[in-house]
Amino acid sequence: MIIFDIFLNTLDVFPRAALLTLQLTVTSLILGCIIGLIFAFFRISSSKLLNYLATIYIGLIRGTPLIVQIAILYFGMASIVTFSQFWAGALALAVHNGAYIAEIFRGAIQSIDKGQMEAARSLGMSYPLAMHKIILPQAFKFSIPPLGNQFIIGLKDSSLVAYVGMAELWGSGLSEAASNFRQLESYIVVGIYYLALVMLFSFLLKQLEKRMSLDSKTA
Repeated sequence: MIIFDIFLNTLDVFPRAALLTLQLTVTSLILGCIIGLIFAFFRISSSKLLNYLATIYIGLIRGTPLIVQIAILYFGMASIVTFSQFWAGALALAVHNGAYIAEIFRGAIQSIDKGQMEAARSLGMSYPLAMHKIILPQAFKFSIPPLGNQFIIGLKDSSLVAYVGMAELWGSGLSEAASNFRQLESYIVVGIYYLALVMLFSFLLKQLEKRMSLDSKTA
């Protein structure tokens, strides 16, 4: 079977490419969560300037294609600062995902009863302390399902980094298909690797949801 032959012949290429894809995705999502949390606070801030900056950022990123953002960081910024393929892709994915994660965090934070913040402040807690100890832990639990979906989208979006020459999973698949002239079969093998990574992410996220659920019951 041709697909099985391609799978065997690429055991020295595709697993390493899949690991690179995983590294790219995890790096971009960690940075994206940091960016998203910052801009979520900007969105709920009483400062009109911060709110305006967050609105512009989210609208601009969500309104332009990810491939354009990757190209701008890798090619367009070359005269100012040079990024490697990995960091151009990771930063572009982080900025892109951050816009969506910001809205996830904002919605989760605003879903918490305002009375909890008022009660914490009446007990003498500062706003940052009350946010850290009371609001954010609850908001994080509410954020897990939509964050899980965004993480999986981020994993699949990482394939676009191939178009700046990075040999991650999809980039390696394009190279393999060009060399063996078996495009369909090569792409199917790449799809199987992506499916395995998505299933891994989904499993880990379900375990995290179960853990958070048990913690809330025992608390």
